[in-house]
Amino acid sequence: MSVIDLPLDERRLREMAAWPPQRVPELLALAGDVRNAIGDKNISLEILYNAKKGGCSEDCAFCSQAARYSTDVEPEQLASVDEFLESARDAARRGASEFCMVVAVRGPSPRLLERVIDATRRIKAELPLKVAVSLGILTEMHVAALRDAGVDKINHNLETSRRHFPAICTTHTFQERWDTCLLVKAHGLELCCGGIIGMGETLDDRIDFLLALQELQPEEVPVNFLNPRPGTPLADRPVLEPNEALQFIALTRFALPNALIRLAGGREITLRGMQDLGIRAGANGLILGNYLTTQGRADEDDFAMLERLGFTV
Repeated sequence: MSVIDLPLDERRLREMAAWPPQRVPELLALAGDVRNAIGDKNISLEILYNAKKGGCSEDCAFCSQAARYSTDVEPEQLASVDEFLESARDAARRGASEFCMVVAVRGPSPRLLERVIDATRRIKAELPLKVAVSLGILTEMHVAALRDAGVDKINHNLETSRRHFPAICTTHTFQERWDTCLLVKAHGLELCCGGIIGMGETLDDRIDFLLALQELQPEEVPVNFLNPRPGTPLADRPVLEPNEALQFIALTRFALPNALIRLAGGREITLRGMQDLGIRAGANGLILGNYLTTQGRADEDDFAMLERLGFTV
């Protein structure tokens, strides 16, 4: 396979998705070759900041921050601007190039939006960080205000395929998420859009999800793996098998050869001792540290892995 064959179309994606498990190493090698051919061996590191834990009105079946589920997440007040700024300083000290402010809400209230805007302006004035936000479903006014404040990137995940989405969330629709993504693109901001694998979707759903991402063409695709949270409807889902996870990372690289593909939540429990292979499978970004409500692994372990693989942060 050469770079000029990419991105793979639906037929080829489905063909490669059907490869037997014994061909997964071949798939990973091809994906690594693609990543190396379209760029260098730089890895982008991002740190997430959960600015208001819990209390979310939505019913996303994977999320322990949903108010309607009995989980171990205790609702907290929205962080102050000073707390946003101190968290960004910590991200810079730890070697991240990107800082993402996350609030689990359906969409931002005027007060929340104002605070994120104030925090963004202070962070951009002081630190050499790319600033991203994840604030739920957005309107044109929201996106324009965030752009004018200096936000570089907006995260809004599709989560899964359009067909499977109603099994994951009923309080808002796939179309509402899609429309938010289109607004981000229309206003010239970078779009970070990915999802979670292992939520009971079929292989066809995974391919349809990748085809939707191909249509959107996000600059960044975070790949999460379900970490079943006690108290949520998906609490009893089995953890995805490592080979399935690695296959999906590779297929994502073939579908979106020029995107920043960032390994995110659940990588520790899914890939376990094979996280090196996740990078070899075509990823070129990591979430460093924690994932909002779940523990990540120590920074030094990720830095040691990247050094071992010959990557530069």
